Amino acid sequence: MQNAQITKTPLVNKQPEERATTNSSRANRVSSGPAHAMLRLGTRLLNPIILSFAGSRYLPVFAVIHHLGRRSGRTYSTPVAARKITDGFIIPLTFGQRADWFRNVQAAGGCTIRWKGADYPLLEPEVVDRATARPAFHPLERVLMPVIGIEQFVRLRSAPAIVSASLSQK
Repeated sequence: MQNAQITKTPLVNKQPEERATTNSSRANRVSSGPAHAMLRLGTRLLNPIILSFAGSRYLPVFAVIHHLGRRSGRTYSTPVAARKITDGFIIPLTFGQRADWFRNVQAAGGCTIRWKGADYPLLEPEVVDRATARPAFHPLERVLMPVIGIEQFVRLRSAPAIVSASLSQK
């Protein structure tokens, strides 16, 4: 009998990079909890009603974003819960970065928002985290946002006067 030498090779996962790129982070996924499902249903039912009051001085919690479809070029109006900050607005990404209105604003590089009866041309959409957006919101909203799965926000900066004039002419 020959002395056979047996070597043990450890089992190595050869594709850790592949797995890492296919798993999406929690921040990029839309929460699938019951609170978020209820919010999604409520949004579909209430958006037409909210749209009639949003942007007016009667419902200052909501604003209306006017944006162009990235493929169709069509003008859309979407009610959002916007908060005014010193240099623009902060808007919760309730349904994540895959929301059509956000993708349209991102593709165009800006939008116009109607809030408290006035129009504000905005540029430079930038996704920010909850810690950055936190000061813009009421304490009760700060508590509720994580419960319904809102983890990301978009900050839009006010457009300079020259850009504002050209955006309002479109």
